[in-house]
Amino acid sequence: MYLTKEIKEEIFAKHGGKAENTGSAEGQIALFTYRISHLTEHLKKNRHDFNTERSLVLLVGKRRALLDYLKKTEINRYREIIKVLGIRK
Repeated sequence: MYLTKEIKEEIFAKHGGKAENTGSAEGQIALFTYRISHLTEHLKKNRHDFNTERSLVLLVGKRRALLDYLKKTEINRYREIIKVLGIRK
């Protein structure tokens, strides 16, 4: 499996403050970004995998909603997370 418990803990520790802080917007955005990059690589090899393509679109929408929330509530945290993760605005 590409997303183990250790990888999740590492992502949340790096972006969410600590590994137990799984509810932070930054941690969730970082996790979604990791999953999006993995699915993108999968789709480059398997162009006709339409179920994965749909999952990717839904995941991007979830990440966008979290980014919009963060932008609306705390603009500095929003700017920092898009700079760290290299997400386009």
